Amino acid sequence: MPKTVKPLTDNQCKHAKPKDKQYTLSHGGGMGLRIMPSGKKEWILRYTKPYTKVRTAIQLGIYPAKTMKQAQIKRDEYLALLADNKDPLEVRNEQSRKAEQLKNNTFRRVAELWMKNKRKQAKANPETAKDIWNSLENHIFPKLGKRPINDLKPKLVEAVITPLEAKGSLELVKRLCQRINEIMAFALNEEFITDNPLAQIKDKFKTPSTVHNPSLENKDLPVLMAAITDTSMAIPTRLLIEWQLHTMVRPNEAAGSKWAEIDLDKNIWTIPKGRMKKVGTTKQWEERKDHVIPLSEQAIAILKQMKPFSGHLEYVFPNQRNRQSRAGPDSANNALKRAGLQGKQTAHGMRTMASSTLNEAQFNADVIEAALYHLDPNKQRGTYNRTNYFKQRCVMMEWWSNRIEQAINGEMEELDGYNG
Repeated sequence: MPKTVKPLTDNQCKHAKPKDKQYTLSHGGGMGLRIMPSGKKEWILRYTKPYTKVRTAIQLGIYPAKTMKQAQIKRDEYLALLADNKDPLEVRNEQSRKAEQLKNNTFRRVAELWMKNKRKQAKANPETAKDIWNSLENHIFPKLGKRPINDLKPKLVEAVITPLEAKGSLELVKRLCQRINEIMAFALNEEFITDNPLAQIKDKFKTPSTVHNPSLENKDLPVLMAAITDTSMAIPTRLLIEWQLHTMVRPNEAAGSKWAEIDLDKNIWTIPKGRMKKVGTTKQWEERKDHVIPLSEQAIAILKQMKPFSGHLEYVFPNQRNRQSRAGPDSANNALKRAGLQGKQTAHGMRTMASSTLNEAQFNADVIEAALYHLDPNKQRGTYNRTNYFKQRCVMMEWWSNRIEQAINGEMEELDGYNG
C-alpha cells in the first residue's frame, strides 16, 4: 500500500531550517519543498520522464514568492502534460527558447530577412529596394526597429506614423503601411509571429486621393513659378521642383536623380528603366529602354546650383536628415502645399501642365508622349518612337524651358502654336 504523505503547512515551510546538505520536505503528488544549505527554498516536482523512465525533478518556483497554492497549480499543469506523455521540462525549455527567439526577432531583424528574401526572388529592383529601405530607416526603425516583432500593436505603430499624416504625407503613410504589412506577413509565414495585429493598420489613416493630381491652367505657369520663388523654400527643394518641371519626369524619378546618371558633356540625363514607373504588360516592359532626357540650358543651370550642396554625394537632391539617401518622394508635394498651392497644384500635376501646354503649342503628340515616357498603345509605332524622337525632344524641351523662364521673368506670351 502506497505511503500516505501529509501535505505541508505554510508554518512548516516558513520555519524549515537549512542543513549542511540540501533536503526536501514532501508535500504529496510528487511535489516537495527543497531547502538549500544557503537557506533558499524552492518548490519542485519529482517525476518519471516519459519513454526513458528516468527520474528527475523540475522547479515549480521559489518560496515564499511562489505560494503553496500557486506551486500546486503549476504542479497540476505539469502532471497534465505527463498524462499526455509530454516531458514538462522539455516543454518549458522549448517555451523559453521560443520566448528568447521572439525577444531577438526585432522588427528590424525580421525586416532585413524580408528584404533579403525580396531581393533573392527579384521582387524589387535595386533602386526600389533602396527606396523601401530608406523609408523604413528614416521613419520606422528609429522608434520601432529594436522592438520584438511580436510586441508591435496598432497603437504603437499609429503613434509613429500619425505625425507623418499630420504633415500631409499621405502617400508616404500609405507606402509605409504597405511595407509594414508585407514584413508582418513574412513574419507570419516564417512563424516568427502567430498572428498579424497590423493587418488593418492602413485603415487608421486618411487615404490619399486617387483623383487628384490637380494642376493650374497653362496660362497660370507664372503663378506657379511665383509661388516657388517667392516663398522661404529651402534652395534644394525649390531646385528639385524646378528640375522636375523642366525635365517632365515623375516626382519619384526626380527625387531619385543621381549624379552618375547625368552626362554634362552630352547634356543628357539617363534614367535606368528600373527607376521608371513600370507600365504595360511584362513583355512591353521588357522591351522598353532607359529614359534618355535631353537637358536644356536651364536644367543644366539647376545642376550647377546643386553642385555645392550635393556634388560630393550620390544623389543630386539628398534627404535633409540623411544626406546619404535621396530626397523623399513627397518633398516636392509638401513644399507646394507650404507655398499655398494645396488643392491647386501637385508635383505630378506639373507633368499635366507640361503636356497640356506642349499639346496646345501644337508639338507632335508622339514626341510629347515619348518625353513623358508613356507607353505607346500602337506597338509598331512604339518601336519607331524609341529610336527616332530624340532630336525632336531636344527642340521641344528647350522650348518648354524657355517658356518656364519667360514665366519667371513676366514675359510669357499667349500660345499661338510652335513656329520652330
